Amino acid sequence: QVQLVESGGGLVQAGGSLKLSCAASGRTFSSYAVAWFRQAPGKEREFVAAIRRSVGSTTYYADSVKGRFTISRDNAKSTVWLQMNSLKPDDTAVYYCAADTNVRATKYEYWGQGTQVTVSS
Repeated sequence: QVQLVESGGGLVQAGGSLKLSCAASGRTFSSYAVAWFRQAPGKEREFVAAIRRSVGSTTYYADSVKGRFTISRDNAKSTVWLQMNSLKPDDTAVYYCAADTNVRATKYEYWGQGTQVTVSS
């Protein structure tokens, strides 16, 4: 079992920045790829970014956030971050982190409870 807890969400004006954290506990964190997903009201959950198991490893981004968001991890701290810059109102959603042994998993195995991000225009 892996437990994930997100934090760092909040209300920010368009053009601003937020940094989300995903703290993990349980099994060896370095064994898992981690991804961020988001779900806006009335919309399906969508992929945002992912990072492979090792620090400094390959990252993946949705086209909608590429160049604005950065995912990173510190396995010693069992934490993954999502730095979000140049935020837009369309980025408003509940953001979830998820973990799986396969970064390309179609359905990630472990999920956090989510953190709300609201971007005002």
